[in-house]
Amino acid sequence: MQTSPAVTGFHEQFDQHGAWRREAALRLKLLGDWLDEQQLLDGGALEGLQQLIGQLRADKIMVAFVAEFSRGKSELINAVFFAGYGRRIMPASAGRTTMCPTELGWDPKVPPCLRLLPIESRLEPQALMEWRMAPERWTRVDLDVNDAAQLASAMEKVSEVNHVSVEQARTLGFWHDDRPQDNPPVDGQGRVEVPRWRHALINMAHPLLKQGLVVLDTPGLNAIGAEPELTVNLIAQAQAVVFVLGADTGVTRSDLSIWQEHLAPARSGIGTQLVVLNKIDTLWDELRTPAQVQAEIASQCEQTARTLELGSDRVVALSAQKGLLAKVRGDAALLQGSRLPRFEALLGQLVLGTRQQTLEQAVDRGAQRLQADAQRAIGVQRREWTEQLQELKGLRGKNHAVVRHMRRRVEQEKTAFDRSAAGVLAVRSVHVKLLREVFALLSSASIKKELASLAASLREPGLKLGVRKVYADGFDRLRVVVRRVIELVAEIDTMLGGAFRQLNTEHGFGLQVPTAPELQRLEVDLAAVERSHVQYLGMGNLIQLTRADFTDKLIRSLHSRVRAIFETAVGEIELWNKAASGQLDVELRERRRAFTRRIEAIQRIQDAAGGLDERLRELDQQLDALQATERELLGRVRALRESIAAQALAPLAEAALA
Repeated sequence: MQTSPAVTGFHEQFDQHGAWRREAALRLKLLGDWLDEQQLLDGGALEGLQQLIGQLRADKIMVAFVAEFSRGKSELINAVFFAGYGRRIMPASAGRTTMCPTELGWDPKVPPCLRLLPIESRLEPQALMEWRMAPERWTRVDLDVNDAAQLASAMEKVSEVNHVSVEQARTLGFWHDDRPQDNPPVDGQGRVEVPRWRHALINMAHPLLKQGLVVLDTPGLNAIGAEPELTVNLIAQAQAVVFVLGADTGVTRSDLSIWQEHLAPARSGIGTQLVVLNKIDTLWDELRTPAQVQAEIASQCEQTARTLELGSDRVVALSAQKGLLAKVRGDAALLQGSRLPRFEALLGQLVLGTRQQTLEQAVDRGAQRLQADAQRAIGVQRREWTEQLQELKGLRGKNHAVVRHMRRRVEQEKTAFDRSAAGVLAVRSVHVKLLREVFALLSSASIKKELASLAASLREPGLKLGVRKVYADGFDRLRVVVRRVIELVAEIDTMLGGAFRQLNTEHGFGLQVPTAPELQRLEVDLAAVERSHVQYLGMGNLIQLTRADFTDKLIRSLHSRVRAIFETAVGEIELWNKAASGQLDVELRERRRAFTRRIEAIQRIQDAAGGLDERLRELDQQLDALQATERELLGRVRALRESIAAQALAPLAEAALA
């Protein structure tokens, strides 16, 4: 077999990505600590910094594995993520193994465990997201992550089944009179096999999971169709979806149905799709030359790419079973023959590369905002001290009467400033009123109100042949809300701009309205949600809309997704508001401090003949120190941005070269 050049595997790339995130978070924290020591951080800037650091430390990357039954999906997960245990961890025998959607991740606040949600929860109206908030309703199995045998034994539970009557299966959503070809077989006692569990959450301190990886292992088409939240929420929000096919069969009818209904790039909105043709070892034939075998594999890849209308670079052929065996045995030749390393490198390049670039841009923008806020605060202090310096220089050689007059004038200025500053409260009251309207529009109550007609239509009995129109009307209402929010934010932005210009003119402030959030993307996000729902509600699931329990789950899933989008926008608007308010607070605080310092300086000059020269020297020293602080600020921010950019290139470059 032909050997390939060494590539950087997914583990190594994820390690680099995790190290980059930790380093970026640490450098931001150190910069924030220094700014705080220099008293250059206001409340809004501090909160924005803490959010960015939190995002870097807790960032999650979800990779969803989707396949029909017996395509080797769980074996691929074992080969990529769990080969270090020296055995299979996820059940991967012949036939159906993963019976319920299974999420693997790490939450340090929860002990290592497997949590299982009983299938009977489908009979209740709560969406999956709501069930996550009720841990007492899940069955918990503690895990010993250092005992591979115990771990594998516990994971077998995701394969457990119940045998129920046809009527019970119909109620649970696993029996469809209109689609008999999709129904499970009936045994001699008139019972059918259904999953015992609705959803599984595995919490374990695996190195990749600790660094933010979330693996979603899905069952086949039947479960995807029966669990709306799995498709319209979890899979739709994954950074990457790996669609596993059989190399010996290519794209079957059921494979094509899953792809077209749930995963196709033109319709799903999912960021990255990779297609794996698994089990190429079934094509290895000693009666044919290696070149002939490779030609057949290449032909299958090309045919698959054409059928799925996907770029050929997104189709990878491999043998997960041979890749796992090679890793366990330490067989380098077999590992290369399995083609698993190429898949791992491509997965890392596409998923981690895109995510790291997004985070790098966020860090760069955050560093620039911190620099701008700090320089603004420095500018305020420099202006106040320079004015005071010029004012005191004008007192050289003046008699006490002039000094007393100066003091009275400063006190009068302070009184006048306090009166005019009170007018700022009027501006803020209007500002707050508009913000309250924005937050009301983006609230959960507003979402329910705007989707009430959609919910009522979905709950009507009978077939919903006009479901696309119903969804279009509901999302049109949401888009109206978003456009009103954009108008209000623009109004607030204009109002702040006018108020800031007036204050700058009257008091010599240097206020600048921070850039408003880019809320236009809310319409893009809503379009993605609408697309995932409408795509999901093709003819395959139209009959299910006649069931009240199904439509209730669908509506709850929709509310949950839209609420998450709106809550993100609320957070950004709050930060923007605090950034603007923080500037004003800094200006008002420094101006009041300046009045106090000016009065104190004049008092010292009145009390002692040498007070003027002493204060002038102090002001010169303070201005020099301020200039040094600004130089250090620029140096620290430049070093942060250069370091983050340099480190961010490493995993991308290695993956690209591979």
